[in-house]
Amino acid sequence: MTLFFPSHGRTGTAVTSTVMVMTTSASVPTEGAISPGGRVTDRLVDANERYAAAFTDPGMDARPVLHVAVVACMDARLDLHAALGLELGDCHTIRNAGGVVTDDVIRSLTISQHKLGTRSIVLIHHTGCGLEAITEDFRTELEMEVGQRPAWAVEAFRDVDQDVRQSMQRVRTSPFLVHTDDVRGFVFDVKTGLLREIDPA
Repeated sequence: MTLFFPSHGRTGTAVTSTVMVMTTSASVPTEGAISPGGRVTDRLVDANERYAAAFTDPGMDARPVLHVAVVACMDARLDLHAALGLELGDCHTIRNAGGVVTDDVIRSLTISQHKLGTRSIVLIHHTGCGLEAITEDFRTELEMEVGQRPAWAVEAFRDVDQDVRQSMQRVRTSPFLVHTDDVRGFVFDVKTGLLREIDPA
């Protein structure tokens, strides 16, 4: 599946169309990878200092230029901005385990729409998701381990297409979301980098 998003200058004026290219970081060398026992947070702080040294305030506000919110899995193989041809300031990105639409995702989408002007919602699951390999029994395992049962659901699934449909349905039926006419769901193939659109029916 190929999508097209408008490109724009920082003035917000649409000037061209950009083909969405899906990529993963799986083939990228892990230069400077942290060895076991290393302090990864120190590495991130050092990187931030270098970033800040060259940082210039882009002068944006919190409203996404493309008025779109993307809900996706937290899987480290998904580089959403590169994959969707997005630039800083283009979208809101909401990520969790599985990319499923939970109450907290609805909370974020509601704020995104009511207060920050988004209109479109893109949902992205992917092949080989870790939530296909566990079950709701994970909550019982945690209870046995720590002595307290989690209040949240694991949201595990076996059929990724059906779970995308369920997420689309949760968005479309939420009473808190005012813009539900442009909600589309996809499965990202981690081997090819392509999106496959899911029919909500």
